[in-house]
Amino acid sequence: MLLTSEYAVLDGALALAIPTRFGQQMVTKQTRKSDLYWKSYDINGEEWFSAQISLMDFSPIKTTDEKLALYIQKLLKGAVRLNSEFLSKWNGFDVKTTLEFNKDWGLGSSSSLTYLVGQWADVNPLLLHFKVSDGSGYDVACAGAELPISYRLEDDTINYTEIEFDPAFKDNLYFVYLNQKQSSKTAVEYYFKKAKQKKTMVKKLTALTESTISCKGLKEFISIMSEHEAIVAEHLGLEQVKQKHFSDFQGGIKSLGAWGGDFIMVASDQGEDAVKSYFTNKGFATVIPYSEMIFAEKEAELA
Repeated sequence: MLLTSEYAVLDGALALAIPTRFGQQMVTKQTRKSDLYWKSYDINGEEWFSAQISLMDFSPIKTTDEKLALYIQKLLKGAVRLNSEFLSKWNGFDVKTTLEFNKDWGLGSSSSLTYLVGQWADVNPLLLHFKVSDGSGYDVACAGAELPISYRLEDDTINYTEIEFDPAFKDNLYFVYLNQKQSSKTAVEYYFKKAKQKKTMVKKLTALTESTISCKGLKEFISIMSEHEAIVAEHLGLEQVKQKHFSDFQGGIKSLGAWGGDFIMVASDQGEDAVKSYFTNKGFATVIPYSEMIFAEKEAELA
């Protein structure tokens, strides 16, 4: 989940991203069959996708979703270009993937799949990502991270580092699902078409990312969120989500990822019950406290 520098991360802005505790699992089993048989299951164990995939060119022979099957084809072809030994033995496979979150949430089903295929193929998942996608790749980096990361694309170089980001006011932070999934591809296209004064935007959001990482108090954090929203709105001609939907909310609200869908981040000192009640009354019942979303928090508890 990208907390800062959405859109501008594509042009070199420093970004803060966090791995969520909700991921995706993949199990592969070699078979005597002549093709790949792929099945995907949702968080409830219900099958939502299947495909029979040719080992000749990874094209779908039969599938329940042609678009997704063609994306898997791109992933497998990209993996073979990076590792010519991958799937070179003409052995069939049964592949099973299982999501740990609602597939409509936009928490990285594609990026985590890219990471998993990269592991299966024994190739760098980020290199695989850039073979098949125009996105920044922060989400693929997060798929393999155990802590929040700072992430930056500079001069064809990917720089990311796991960092300690554990705000003292984390109990005042929440993620709210806006009941609709946004297309990352469409958002990227919009950015490259509409963004104005991108160098200025990159410089400002980089500074705000640094301020976010070092922030010590809730009031300062809310101020940073508000300034971030204003900058992105100004440069992309978008309406801020708080002004559009939640103008009477007591606290800060920031869009995440592709504006207009998926999750928003909320900061408030009103208490969890009050925050959940407010958004539920507005028709947004999925309100997840920060500590229940973040992977690093879960690891710390287990340790």
